[in-house]
Amino acid sequence: MALQVACGAGLFGCDMNIHHLELFYYVAKHGGISAAVRYIPYGIQQPAVSGQIRQLERDVGVKLFERQPFRLTAEGARLFLHVRPFFESLKGVVTDIRSASEPELRFGGAELVLRDHISVVMRQVRKLFPKMRLSLHSGFQAQVEDWLRDGQIDLAVTAVGHRPPARLRQLVIVRIPLVLVVHRKSRWKSAEELWAQKKIQEPLIGQPAVTSIMQGFQRDLRKRKILWPQTIEVTSVELITRYVANGEGIGVNLGIPSINKLSDVRVLPLKGFEPMSMGAVWRGERSDLVRTVIEEVCRYSHKAFPDWVVADKVP
Repeated sequence: MALQVACGAGLFGCDMNIHHLELFYYVAKHGGISAAVRYIPYGIQQPAVSGQIRQLERDVGVKLFERQPFRLTAEGARLFLHVRPFFESLKGVVTDIRSASEPELRFGGAELVLRDHISVVMRQVRKLFPKMRLSLHSGFQAQVEDWLRDGQIDLAVTAVGHRPPARLRQLVIVRIPLVLVVHRKSRWKSAEELWAQKKIQEPLIGQPAVTSIMQGFQRDLRKRKILWPQTIEVTSVELITRYVANGEGIGVNLGIPSINKLSDVRVLPLKGFEPMSMGAVWRGERSDLVRTVIEEVCRYSHKAFPDWVVADKVP
């Protein structure tokens, strides 16, 4: 396939292979051939890219960039300026065309959310969008926020802070209380008994320290002038309960009965500790599909967690 490129004054008035132009776009954007190979969305080796770029330079009759160190020539910069809008807008055009007939939702969130709750929500969404294509991406709060900013997902239901993350929008849906989980044979009968120590020696089990759960928990401990460093980090709320049941320490967990149901553990309420906020997070304007999913998440939350709901409709 050939593409007629005219960059003014007839400099590039020749037929060029569009695939060669695409490779040049990646090389110019990422600052070199070796760097470009990591971002080209299909398998191609560095020698093949080099060979096809040389053919492009023969077609246009000029050198497009210096190899070591990488630097676009004046002609290369001119060509990049011309082809960049085409290749950067192409993905959006294809997505729009596809979405018109088969809308796609790339959904992110904690594994617990995706596994136990979102499937129920999607059954309702499919009644309005029967041809919807769905992909699920599990991760922690910081991960899904990065995915949203990078355009890798369209919507997430995850832990949220008091303010929306940078360049994103959010809607707080539920606030879930935190609890301590102790072994059933533990001598501790309440969290207040623990606080009397000021410096707690029991191993503390929880999600990674960067998560909202643990940051909020440690913040409330500092308000009480209590020192309790975290000993064990795990990747799911179920693992917290399991490690406590195995006698590894005391866990900080969400106060959802289904995740603290092992017979070898007891739950201690955390009075006065700030609940963890869960909400929907997205980037830019909401599509009809994204708005519908958020509405269904709110309806589902109202039924599943009636005591914790903050928002039961989408503004």
